[in-house]
Amino acid sequence: MGFITIDDVRIEAADNENVLECALNADIYIPHLCHHPDLPENGSCRMCIVEVEGMEGVTPSCMLRAKDGMVIHTKTERVKKLRTLALELLLAGHPEDCSTCPKYGNCELQTLIQYIGANNARMRTRSKGVKKNEENPLLIHDMNRCVLCGRCVRACNDLRGVGVLQYQKKDMETCVGALHEKLLKDADCRFCTACAEVCPTGSIRDKIDFLKEDRKKEDCLVPCRFTCPAHTDIPRYIRFVKEGDCDAAAAVIREKVPFPHTLGLICTQACAQECRRGEVSEAMSIREIKRYAAEHDTGTYWKGKGKQLPDTGKKVCVVGGGPAGLTAAYYLRKQGHSVTVKEELPTMGGMLSYGIPSYRLPREVVADEAKVISDQGVIFETGVKVEKPAELLGEYDAVLMATGNHLGVRLPMEGNDLPGVHVNIDFLQKASMGLETGIGKHVIVLGGGSVAFDCARTAKRLGAEEIHLACLEARDVMTADDEEIAQAQEEGIFVHPAQTFERITGTDHVTGVDFMNVESFSFDENRRAIVKKKEGSEHHIVGDTVIFATGQWADLTPDCGLTLGRANSIVVDAKTMGTSVDGVFAAGDVTYGTKSVIQAIASGRDAAIQIDLYLGGDGDITEVLAPEQTADPHIGCEEGFGYLNAVSKQILPVDERKDNFNPFDFGICDSDICGESSRCLQCDLRLQIHPSRLWTEYSDQGGDENSSETAPGMGVDRNASRDTMTGKEA
Repeated sequence: MGFITIDDVRIEAADNENVLECALNADIYIPHLCHHPDLPENGSCRMCIVEVEGMEGVTPSCMLRAKDGMVIHTKTERVKKLRTLALELLLAGHPEDCSTCPKYGNCELQTLIQYIGANNARMRTRSKGVKKNEENPLLIHDMNRCVLCGRCVRACNDLRGVGVLQYQKKDMETCVGALHEKLLKDADCRFCTACAEVCPTGSIRDKIDFLKEDRKKEDCLVPCRFTCPAHTDIPRYIRFVKEGDCDAAAAVIREKVPFPHTLGLICTQACAQECRRGEVSEAMSIREIKRYAAEHDTGTYWKGKGKQLPDTGKKVCVVGGGPAGLTAAYYLRKQGHSVTVKEELPTMGGMLSYGIPSYRLPREVVADEAKVISDQGVIFETGVKVEKPAELLGEYDAVLMATGNHLGVRLPMEGNDLPGVHVNIDFLQKASMGLETGIGKHVIVLGGGSVAFDCARTAKRLGAEEIHLACLEARDVMTADDEEIAQAQEEGIFVHPAQTFERITGTDHVTGVDFMNVESFSFDENRRAIVKKKEGSEHHIVGDTVIFATGQWADLTPDCGLTLGRANSIVVDAKTMGTSVDGVFAAGDVTYGTKSVIQAIASGRDAAIQIDLYLGGDGDITEVLAPEQTADPHIGCEEGFGYLNAVSKQILPVDERKDNFNPFDFGICDSDICGESSRCLQCDLRLQIHPSRLWTEYSDQGGDENSSETAPGMGVDRNASRDTMTGKEA
């Protein structure tokens, strides 16, 4: 450790640290372009040149090692002249109009021009004539804008160890790209997009325009984590699974949700729908990786080790033992409150136990995860129906209504009350409890979502001989999972998309349903369905049973004492989740309609936060369970990486599954799980890369006297406010 002097400012310098880093760390700006704090130096841009007393000529400060007593000058006339010349040489081969550049306002070259005041009019300009390449997933290569700073090459080779990007000669110009002009997939790119992160000019840039997105840049870059309603750290637990540490992976999941195994079986995977790997080949099997972690978890990191604050003396009653209610109860107990869950049905779980068939979600899985919540100290009371929640405030300090939507809906159509007509929830609940359902041999299910397919496949397993499922939506926009639809068809269920339900026929009993083909189907601004029927397409399907699977309502009436909205939902304050009665809150499907289990869990977490605040707590339900993970940025090369598709799951043949309620999907096997988890692009690694600081962000900005000149032809307003250049307030 020693001291150096830069422009009369004496600063401390670590042994062998380069002078540029010394200056920048001391908040002294020296112009630079090829330098990046995460990359090895190459000194190519000549922007950071300085003069050192006792040394001849000028030297790039990024390549100059600091020595005790060194005296450095960054603003001599010689330095300014050579620096300006170097920049003008770069600009000679760079497009002139900044205003058309997609990097405008966030371009390091642009701000460097502003600082130095280079004048490209003195140089003979040239056009590289390199065609912009938009054929690769995720990235655009626009090498006309390249200034050969080499950052992308060093990021690919040194930081990531992939080695795809190299310097190449083309038509007398040096360019950067994959060898032999291969597409990135063919060159074994890992699509980490580090090259786009470090590129100062937008020569390599994301296809996503972050300025036009309604979410933060980091949420665009790691969409799986953002899209998950509970914001589970998906890349982190996938890495743990890849490393063979399922205990740590499960602990990561449990930091956000108390139902990892349940979600590993039935989650709707909003995360996978936006997985960036899907733009390269196939999206990650996130649900299956979660399931694998949960099934191989021994509880090393979380059993008996989670957060538990001292008792507060406050009492909370949660009405409804589904995923939203149990989640809220779990976290409220961890905050120190006494929590009782009142459930109308015989066991906990709500739709997990009585709506989702056991072949998809074994009841012992729900029971085991509910036991974790009771072991935390939550009191369960079953067989209890609460009709007027406000009356509970005499005994409890707060009440949470999380009763879900357990009332099936009959569409207002002819024949909807005939014998043989059933509703989804009643049918599935009876089937789950082993009760007589009353269905016949020829079943018609009306609806196209997951619940409709649960009804159809349950009917198959109960012995129905012929099952038809019809819905208004076209096949490509049906809300059920593609895998679920395909499996149902394998089991012999006939699927009829784009159908209107004209009438249920019969006099004393159902005899079938009349349909018409849908030509177009949409919603108006008030969410009213607009259906155009195809003329002359009337047809009839014979059946003795019709099951409405067209939605669910909350089983509430105005007598409950709360303000109700559409479909009997409870109206809540969007911020506090409070109802029309002070002290009564609501969460889950009962507030927003039927969505998903993970959405209900996220809503339960939000409710726990708001109720804890209401009871005088800090609302902080976060906890750290998993060990710290240091992700290695050096991911290396993998042959054929871009072409790797999702691995196949172990699924029983149709004949072994269609007549029973035993689980038939066994997920990813041990031999394949490492390969599947290795397909992850590890998008979050990009967030480890340090953002470049522009000169306006340094306390000592240097103030080159050249910067008073305008840079002709570059479209740069050197007096632009700081918010134009950096996105921050001036």
